Amino acid sequence: MSSRTLADLPGPKPRPLVGNLLQLDFERVHQQLERWVDEFGPMYRIKLAGKTIVALGRHDLVSAVLRDRPDGWRRLKKIALAIREVGGHGVFSAEGEDWKRQRRIVMGAFDPGHLKRFFPSLVRVTERLLAQWRAQAARGEAFDLQTQMMRYSVDVTSGLAFGADVNTLETPEDPLQAHLDKVFPMLRRRINMPIPYWHWFKLPIDRAFDGHLAKVHEAVRDFIHAAQERMRADPGLRERPNNLIEAMLAAHDAGGDKLSEEELLGNVLTVLLAGEDTTANTLCWTIHLLHKHPHEWRALVTEADAMLADAELPRRFDDARGFDHIEACVTEAMRLYPVAPVIFHQANHDVVLDGLQVPAGTGAVCLMRRAGVDPQLTGDAAAFRPARWADAPDEADRLVQKAAMPWGAGGRLCPGRYLALLEMKMVLATLARNFELAEVGVEGGGEPVERLGFTMFPVGLRMRLVPRR
Repeated sequence: MSSRTLADLPGPKPRPLVGNLLQLDFERVHQQLERWVDEFGPMYRIKLAGKTIVALGRHDLVSAVLRDRPDGWRRLKKIALAIREVGGHGVFSAEGEDWKRQRRIVMGAFDPGHLKRFFPSLVRVTERLLAQWRAQAARGEAFDLQTQMMRYSVDVTSGLAFGADVNTLETPEDPLQAHLDKVFPMLRRRINMPIPYWHWFKLPIDRAFDGHLAKVHEAVRDFIHAAQERMRADPGLRERPNNLIEAMLAAHDAGGDKLSEEELLGNVLTVLLAGEDTTANTLCWTIHLLHKHPHEWRALVTEADAMLADAELPRRFDDARGFDHIEACVTEAMRLYPVAPVIFHQANHDVVLDGLQVPAGTGAVCLMRRAGVDPQLTGDAAAFRPARWADAPDEADRLVQKAAMPWGAGGRLCPGRYLALLEMKMVLATLARNFELAEVGVEGGGEPVERLGFTMFPVGLRMRLVPRR
């Protein structure tokens, strides 16, 4: 294939100085970038304030970048810096050898043994969710689905990370959660700012954010110090830690690889923030799709009835790891509505991508959803069909599976994917076993609006339940 340069790529016409910046609505930037694939093809260029970024909308191009991390590509430096500035220097934002060292330690905290010891706490939080659903169903109440799923995932991840029972489902005014809620919106704001003005002066919004961030850091450090005290009092916790902080401290104390206090804080904060948004939003999109496809919902109900028998929710860890149809529905929902529909990267050195000469430092945006629903894969690539994730897929379904990459690809697969799947199976099995979906939608009808914060979420999605007879 002949060699091309960035100047050879098609793309939307840039304006002087700002490039294509004014053509992008950053709350829906993923949709604009996806539309430009139809106009300019699966590899095109955009200019943002003088910098050229290559957009990749075909699965093999996306896979080539993701699988060449951390050596060939890294997270866009601007994004990594914004994350580090809020104290999130953990496995999510680390690069190179720093990432490899942190990942070895952090992945150990998510192994099945730790999740199994945590499972009774997950059951307790799910029981609270079931009680809330029953009360709302008795009142005939339609409620904001994303808010409730966020509170559920916050309670789960707080228990896993800290061993703390924050219970935002029943007490939504939890002070830590009120501070955490400010982090992602400010991250998005700062990442999208062309100039980091807060390095030189701060607006009232920045000063208020500093106060919220200080409270979050104070709380996380208190949890870390409390865990250190528990482990000094009970050395056996080094062999059988009960939560994420204890597991990371055990790895820290074991000699060899160690995490600094900054890295401990960053990884715990990452789990809290990422675990809250990603799981909650995927659950929202999955329930929305199941309501639109009643035959898939009925199949899920049949599976829940068969797996749970007389139980109202999964109460054994090994049972909760089953539910193949639920997993297929969740995976298909993540393909159609990925929480990260666009991911920005930056070349560490000169690379060649499908015959394109990409100089070191060039940005690339991977269009994760567009790659997974590419109509060239198969005629129904944009359809919700969980059966494509069955054990014996045909050739077209194998192509879709290969293109989807719901948890990423290469060495930087999501470390929390097993916990996220476990949470989603608990929620959906409990929902199907006890209720019918009377209503899932937005006021006035139509499809929920997609909005991109740090993750993509549905706006105004509400749910009303009725008890199953």
